[in-house]
Amino acid sequence: MNKPLKGLRILDLTHMLSGPFCTMTLADLGADLVKVEPISGEGTRKLLANDPRHSIDGMGAYFITLNRNKRSIAIDLKSAEGLDIFYDLVKTADIVINNFAAGVPAKLKIDYPHLAKVNSRIISCSITGFGEDGPGANRPAFDQVAQAYGGGMSITGTDASQPMRAGIPIGDLGGGMFGIMGILSAVIERHTSGVGQHVDISMLDVQISLLNYMATMYHLSGENPHPIGNSHFVHVPYNSYPTADGHLVICVLTDNFWHKLKDLVNCPALNSAKYDSQPGRLAAKEIIDQTLADIFRLDSTANWLTKLNDARIPVAPVNNFEQALNDPQVQHRNMVVELKHPSGASTKGPGNPIKLSRSNEESFSAAPLLGQNTDELMAELSKYSPADTARLKAAGIIA
Repeated sequence: MNKPLKGLRILDLTHMLSGPFCTMTLADLGADLVKVEPISGEGTRKLLANDPRHSIDGMGAYFITLNRNKRSIAIDLKSAEGLDIFYDLVKTADIVINNFAAGVPAKLKIDYPHLAKVNSRIISCSITGFGEDGPGANRPAFDQVAQAYGGGMSITGTDASQPMRAGIPIGDLGGGMFGIMGILSAVIERHTSGVGQHVDISMLDVQISLLNYMATMYHLSGENPHPIGNSHFVHVPYNSYPTADGHLVICVLTDNFWHKLKDLVNCPALNSAKYDSQPGRLAAKEIIDQTLADIFRLDSTANWLTKLNDARIPVAPVNNFEQALNDPQVQHRNMVVELKHPSGASTKGPGNPIKLSRSNEESFSAAPLLGQNTDELMAELSKYSPADTARLKAAGIIA
């Protein structure tokens, strides 16, 4: 296997989206991902499982996508014997990841203090809504809760009276992405210290981080920004515009781009010296946007893309999923890949966006059936004989 994280073993206790997205990416990069599920299966297995349009043989789109490249073992962690089996797995692992609510890992005795007693080199990561300490740590959280608390919803959309979440679940996905960064940082640090540590990721922390320069602007001015749709608070024209058959966006960040655009559309109403610098364009934002909207409606998206790209003006179509996933650049980058089911059936889903020049293998094994790898993983723990495994199965400790 020619993948960069080959040799790292990760125990995956995650469910739903933020945690599984984190572990999916680490698995794509070559880590040995062991999905430790309850006897009844991780809850995401049930999502869309019986939807005929969005499932294969009882496995829904969530699970097919988020659990590729993983192995599954089912253990009753609430039983003493089940917890012992888990600790035996911890002895063989580098990382343990969960996205349980704050306090749950400690109750289950699978938090970092318990794990470190078993394996001093273990790195644990918890992805929660609000972090593991502080006055709001115990609040329940899902993606939209994090988006709302984090301020981003207040500037999304066109009307402050109708706050809008991001179409992509950035609350969950952001937590997963920063989980990856925290985990790999701890892996690098372990090379120096020789010991593990705990990574505490808060989805709210991530949303605040993503406010970035806009948060600094607020602290400088004391003014809350408001939603302005697809336009920009500095640059004009920078917006989405209707065409004869769809929509496109243009991003004029410099006066040079403006002059190219003005020459291309050849509209007398825009040929004014007061628009030749950013302050003048910003003052006439509504007029410029409306004028361009009227112009762009006169031709197709494809024709405008050709003209604008030829003029080296930043432009893009507003693609739907079909258009985005079939874009030649997306296809060339292997960003649409085959996702298999253990039955041999398959569909397609997003690939891995991390491209490396040398450790560059991209392969995707099927998301596992519940407990599909229990026997082989128990066999890897040499203290358990086949008879032990059979007994534990019969007792409902593993499945």
